[in-house]
Amino acid sequence: MLRKLTVIGLVIVCTLSMSLGASAADSKDKTQASTISWPEKQALPNFSKVKHLDVADIYDAPGDIKLLMATLQGIVNRAEPRIYLLESKEEGKFAWLNDLDVTYKVRDDYWQIVQTYKKEINGIIIYDPKIPDSVNVATTLAGLKSAVVASPELAKKLQAAPYSLKVLDDLQGKFKDRMDAYTWQYENLWSQTTHRMLVGLSPDTSIRLPDNQADLFKVIAEDTTQERDANNRKVYELDLNAGLGKPDVYLRFEDAFPQDGWGTAVHEVTIKADGKTIATFIPGTPEEESFLYDRQDSQLSAGSGGHRFADNNRYFIYKFTPPAGTKQLTASIEMWNQYKVSVSSAQPVSSEKKEPYGYLRDYAVANKAMVFWLDSNVPEQKALFQKILSDVKPGTPYLGWFSNDVDGEFSGVEITSSYGVYVLAADWFSNLTVFSGTKSSGAKAKAAKTPKLENKIYVTYTFSEGDNFQYNQHRMRVLWDDPSRGQVPINWTSSPLLYDGAPAMLNYYQETATNNDLLIAGPSGAGYFYPNAWPIGSFSDFLKQTYSYMEKTGMTIPYVLNRINSENVPLSDAHAAAYIKEYKAQGLFLSWENHHGVEIVGGKLPVSTINGISTVQDGQKVLADAKAKWDGKSPLFVSLGLLAWSLTPSDVAELQASLGSDYVPVRADQYFSLIRSANGLPAKP
Repeated sequence: MLRKLTVIGLVIVCTLSMSLGASAADSKDKTQASTISWPEKQALPNFSKVKHLDVADIYDAPGDIKLLMATLQGIVNRAEPRIYLLESKEEGKFAWLNDLDVTYKVRDDYWQIVQTYKKEINGIIIYDPKIPDSVNVATTLAGLKSAVVASPELAKKLQAAPYSLKVLDDLQGKFKDRMDAYTWQYENLWSQTTHRMLVGLSPDTSIRLPDNQADLFKVIAEDTTQERDANNRKVYELDLNAGLGKPDVYLRFEDAFPQDGWGTAVHEVTIKADGKTIATFIPGTPEEESFLYDRQDSQLSAGSGGHRFADNNRYFIYKFTPPAGTKQLTASIEMWNQYKVSVSSAQPVSSEKKEPYGYLRDYAVANKAMVFWLDSNVPEQKALFQKILSDVKPGTPYLGWFSNDVDGEFSGVEITSSYGVYVLAADWFSNLTVFSGTKSSGAKAKAAKTPKLENKIYVTYTFSEGDNFQYNQHRMRVLWDDPSRGQVPINWTSSPLLYDGAPAMLNYYQETATNNDLLIAGPSGAGYFYPNAWPIGSFSDFLKQTYSYMEKTGMTIPYVLNRINSENVPLSDAHAAAYIKEYKAQGLFLSWENHHGVEIVGGKLPVSTINGISTVQDGQKVLADAKAKWDGKSPLFVSLGLLAWSLTPSDVAELQASLGSDYVPVRADQYFSLIRSANGLPAKP
């Protein structure tokens, strides 16, 4: 609907569909201006044009400061984007800021920015450090009351001169646990928030660990054969004497080959001091808890008798206290796959220590969205999550992510999809209220001539993670700036919704692309969802609406993930028919498997299964196996999915250079054009 807000005689026209719902108590506070525009059929809102930015470097700031500054940013940027936060340095602290091509001033002290904009704040919402999820409730309240969120300690400073802010809500002691907090929020605040977006954010994150943390440890056992099938499962006898010397001994498990995701799996641990057992346990049992010093992002599995595992760059650490004077400390550990075990007598910093953070909260506050963090694998939390999902219309975005890592992703996306809600992984996106104030240049991919169809092996390389807004901001920028980019044709999965949310980023990728770079839509089009889980009644309308973004961005080839009960499945006939009718694609990529293949669905749509790889050696093996099974009498098509967290354009160049002339690398548009030609399909769908 169209709302006109009069602020000191200035009429600002905003297109909003959110319920303001201000209480009588709030009406005495100043009305916070908004220039956010959100037409009815637009996926994400637009903010006013960025003109000048006050920049705060909060990279090394405490978590409560990051939270304070992000909520301040949301209030201020709601009226006009003026605050920019330096929260990440992965792609370079100033990389995107400089690309915005606007004037900015870096403030030496972020408190200067608080002082500058304090008059635009109505007050403070204090969260309860004893109930982490109160951070999310406080964030929701901040958006509704034009307030900032503060820890009890920061609140004291903000109440005093020169800030002199009043406390609007103090959540200390208000909630007993997570469910209590979110149930209260749903019953009391949900009706006042926008229902056009949902925001799922963890209330806190691990503190940043020292860069040299691993240097404290001495490696005592390591897999060298890159095992992936548990063939090396056995009980390993390890000498832990290198960890003696101080009261405690720390035993660390990690992935010996972090690029491929088959890290240490541990079933049972027994520790002996001078021959006497001082600890024995199976991961996941109560006995483990007393020794688990830092679980970091490791996971438990009920399979194989129960085990804890740490893939990629994850790890876990146990702490043992042998009797004073111990001469011989040993471990008997039943484990398998790509184990790496190390020991230390020095106490490492634990990721178990948590703090709040700012990412994306500016956007939630500015748009008056409800922020929550519900685990879809816990029945009580799942029920509330489903209640919230049932209150919004099909085609609503869920920005953020899910708890419980991979299990949380699979179950979370399946549940949101079943309610017609799509996901934008954005929980680590920084300054979205700024990037939403930029405009698309309208640039699109450069046309590429399709090579003549021959009896060759046509290979197309596709980077993963394109459903992920923060990937576009961070890791993709790092990969994009690789000096080898452009040497080999590569498909870059990306989000077409950058068109609304971060046009400046979309412009950068489109305008700096070579003829060998092609942006395609990440899973599973304009947003991450599982097609078969989506109600068929609203599916075609949703595809039709989101396809407009694929056309506007030139990302007309989609990569589709389709899971039911956490398993990849083929597209149903009805959902495939909708893709054929509404996306009009040359073809689409499907799943992430350990095999490849091409199928013509419905006699019209080429569907190419992506064979995922995480190393150059993986790619060489897949392609060698494909050639060994190929008769050479007709063209063969192979789609390789590149794990974005472990592979780079330089790796792709190395892989392609190792292949013979039978292998022809092509972009996705060329790939599907060749498939259509080989199968007698018209050049255009």
